[in-house]
Amino acid sequence: MIFTIEEINQNATLLPNIKLGFFIYDSCDTVAKALESTVHLLTSSEKAIPNFQCHFQQPVTAIVGDDKSKVSIAMGRLLGLQRIPQALDEMFCGVLDAFRVCQCVVSEVMKQGFTTNQMQDYEDFNCSSEATFWKKQISYGSSVNVLSDKIQFPSFLRTTPSDEFQSYGLAKLISHYGWTWVGILAEDTDYGEQGAHVLIEELENANVCIDFLAVIPTFMSSPRVSHIVKTISESSAKIIVVFSSDVVFFPVMEEIVKNNITGKIWIGSDAWSSSQLLNQQAFLGIMHGSLGFDFRSGEMPGFEEFLFNLNPLKLPEDIFIQRFWEQTFKCQWASHGTRTTQNNKSQEPDNWCTGHEKLKDLTLLFVDMSNLRVTYNVYNAIYAVAHALREMSSCVPGKGPFKNTTCGDIKNFQPWQVFHYLKSVNFTNNMGEQVFFDIEGNPPAMYDVINWQMSPGRDSIKHVNVGRFDSTAGPGKDLILNERRIEWNGGQRKPPRSVCSESCPLGSRKASKKGKPACCYDCVSCSEGEITNRTDSTECTQCPEDYWPNKHQNQCLERQIEFLSYQEPLGQILTATTFLFALVPTTILVVFIKFQHTPMVKANNRELSYLLLMALKLCVLCSLIFIGQPRTLTCVLRQVTFGIVFVFGISCVLAKTIMVVMAFRATKPNNHFNKWIGPHLSRSIVSACTLIQVIVCSSWLTTSPPFLEKNTKSMRAVILLECNQGSYTAFWCMLGYMGLLAIVSFIVAFLSRKLPDNFNEAKFITFSMLVFASVWLSFIPAYLSTHGKYMVAVEIFAILASSAGLVFCIFIPKLYIILIHPEKNTRDYLMGKKDFSHKKKRF
Repeated sequence: MIFTIEEINQNATLLPNIKLGFFIYDSCDTVAKALESTVHLLTSSEKAIPNFQCHFQQPVTAIVGDDKSKVSIAMGRLLGLQRIPQALDEMFCGVLDAFRVCQCVVSEVMKQGFTTNQMQDYEDFNCSSEATFWKKQISYGSSVNVLSDKIQFPSFLRTTPSDEFQSYGLAKLISHYGWTWVGILAEDTDYGEQGAHVLIEELENANVCIDFLAVIPTFMSSPRVSHIVKTISESSAKIIVVFSSDVVFFPVMEEIVKNNITGKIWIGSDAWSSSQLLNQQAFLGIMHGSLGFDFRSGEMPGFEEFLFNLNPLKLPEDIFIQRFWEQTFKCQWASHGTRTTQNNKSQEPDNWCTGHEKLKDLTLLFVDMSNLRVTYNVYNAIYAVAHALREMSSCVPGKGPFKNTTCGDIKNFQPWQVFHYLKSVNFTNNMGEQVFFDIEGNPPAMYDVINWQMSPGRDSIKHVNVGRFDSTAGPGKDLILNERRIEWNGGQRKPPRSVCSESCPLGSRKASKKGKPACCYDCVSCSEGEITNRTDSTECTQCPEDYWPNKHQNQCLERQIEFLSYQEPLGQILTATTFLFALVPTTILVVFIKFQHTPMVKANNRELSYLLLMALKLCVLCSLIFIGQPRTLTCVLRQVTFGIVFVFGISCVLAKTIMVVMAFRATKPNNHFNKWIGPHLSRSIVSACTLIQVIVCSSWLTTSPPFLEKNTKSMRAVILLECNQGSYTAFWCMLGYMGLLAIVSFIVAFLSRKLPDNFNEAKFITFSMLVFASVWLSFIPAYLSTHGKYMVAVEIFAILASSAGLVFCIFIPKLYIILIHPEKNTRDYLMGKKDFSHKKKRF
């Protein structure tokens, strides 16, 4: 402060013809002492209370201080006392009754600990008739957020940022490293409580969870400290944020050392992040790697030289320099007399102070210019006052900012007039930094990020500047860190992890644990058809219909389209089998046509045999419609063609069976069946039975025809191109009708199996219907239990098997006689007339 005032007074352009003076009081970090000193400044009296006087001839321009927030709050309430001004449009001025002002001062002082006995002479004070109602206060170290409240503290300004910005910056630092699980320690003061409160809000906005919040007592309490240390020991959080001064935090750190609690990273607020009190040998292993925010540092030109030039010979009245000299150079001034030993024996000192000792010859923290933080804030505070006085002194009458465009008198001004200029200062200091106050009286929020690192000798901690936080830089640029310079606990170069639960990998989502914070969760795999392509996802995303997750469920892949193709082995085998089976009825038909005049062909109703062989060939070939990529047309033709063709074939079988029965009945005497026997009967049976199936299929196609469908549910990574039957009722009616005809044919054939013909076709029809029924009864469960191309393959197999059963059971025996035993292909053999001549010769 003295250096800055001397620098200003030597500047002929800043405040020409004006010299600044000062009073310096020691608050001793106590509220009562600070208030006592404040009243001294307000009253210009040696004794504030009792018997004080109010003198306003030489007003105090501004009060610079205090460092601690709890002290500044008490001072601010005292300095900001006010009453209603005479004019409402004069927000910062007014003349009040001096008695009421002094009465309010006394009342505020009493609230802060002064007893009634100390104020027994209160009635005897003498105040002038007019007084201003508040003084200006500029703090260089008080950062508690409540001091930004201009209702409670209308005259408070500061050159240190508000804890609101510090809390925001600490939250950004924690989020930068991905720490989501932290503990908080806060001292039991406004500084600790308000700082922790804002920090918690910022951390919650950044999705960071708080494991615990412990309050450190300002007065030593072993049980409470032990409880705090136990909480820290049991916590899984690796990151502990401490909003406290070093003096309050010190007992906790001692207990932590006793309990050997390691592996924690301490994040410090500006009240201890550069502390020398915690820089002790016992704390090195624990504090190593700590990070903290501290006021920005500044280099003041000439300050180092000013300190080196301090000398008791130049300032003999300054007792502090004399004591400093004695402690630094281990000497004693002759004016202080001889020393007194422990045995109360006086002796001459071994080393007398001469004043010619050189500070430059020593390595002292006192002259270290690399870490000027609070010092730099004091420097800016004094310059802010000087610039305010400059603005007031340069005011042009008639253009002033006060009532009736008046200016303040630099020789006789009111404090509120200086405050008008002070809160609006905006200048660039000698280091090139801009200094100003916002609407809440705060400067731009700029902090240095401090890292606690081991010294080369590993016997102390050095505070290394590894980054910067600047609230004016904008989002994304406000926090800048030099990652390469940071050392973590144990000498690690990589930051530790501090999470309640490990990150959920790709393909899984977070599931909250009951009764736990949001950062504590279980990782649950995504459901079928869902993915997550980022870690720690809270929900899974459903893949589009034509896509499916890969095996890790972190990417949607296009599904393969599956159908029974001609290019795949199964399709090729079925196609080849179809053509092979189609050759059999074709070959039999050619043989029957070639031997159409033989008794064997004539006896089995040539026309129906031809129709049945053609129907069976069509039945086999209709399976080809089921192979290949389904389309709407093929879906319609598949079942309809299959149903009509098969009914046509079974109708032919039924007609053959009926014709066999009627032919046998016609041979009996007085029987009228012979008039029904003829081609028209068989044609009528086939036509009528087939027509019914045509009607069923037509109704099906009219009401709810089959259509192409993409089945995405049956198989995970495959889209099944299927033919939806449209109306399953119509589909099963079609199959049911076909089964009904087969059952009727079986019954009729079974009843006529013992007719006395040498070649009774009913026996073969009975067996063929058994095969047919067995195939289609087996088809139903197999069809219902499969999907996609295998469902189609099952139906094709049923078509081929049932068709082959009819061909082999009905026609192969006839073909065998025609081709292998033509001697049996005679009328006599078929009528049962056998040649016994060879038997007679034997007898």
